[in-house]
Amino acid sequence: MLALSGCASPVKTVQGGTIGRIVTVSEWGGTAADESKARTHTVSRITLHHQGEAFVRGRDPAEYLRSLQAWSRAARKWLDIPYHYVVDLDGTVYAGRDIRFAGDTNTEYDPAGHASIEVVGNYEDAEPTQAQLDALVELMTMLATKYRIAPESIRGHKDVSEQTLCPGKNLYRYLENGYFREQVGRNLPSQYAAE
Repeated sequence: MLALSGCASPVKTVQGGTIGRIVTVSEWGGTAADESKARTHTVSRITLHHQGEAFVRGRDPAEYLRSLQAWSRAARKWLDIPYHYVVDLDGTVYAGRDIRFAGDTNTEYDPAGHASIEVVGNYEDAEPTQAQLDALVELMTMLATKYRIAPESIRGHKDVSEQTLCPGKNLYRYLENGYFREQVGRNLPSQYAAE
């Protein structure tokens, strides 16, 4: 399963700290999408995905993203990488598809409204790194704050599609046990959390 999308972003402050600088599309060597083909949407939920294939330590994430972008456009005829953000093994966050535009999927759900995050690797087999978990909490907090998304609206791909095991049992565990929702809830600005 391939995944990604996003937009260029500077450092974002969240109540619990900051999210490191997000690597922009131009920095990883990607190109902007043809906006005339774009489907705009209103972000109202966060959906977690995994790559679904082993990601070998030492592989260049920028090379992976360029390959994913080329495949998405040429083979699938999609606007861009299907997901808005990608998190590598070291917890670095990369922008993918511009978040103003709905993602794409190989499964039956409609990705409109979803802020889609992919974690490189196959989490049916591998375990997520602590750096990935920390980056996901920070990224989800930033998205929840910016788009006023309740922590309860953080889900996995398999929660919206019966055609996948994504994001893999070892990453899904952190959704199932409430870890991401609890951590993001703690980080939300108090004025938002109280609403």
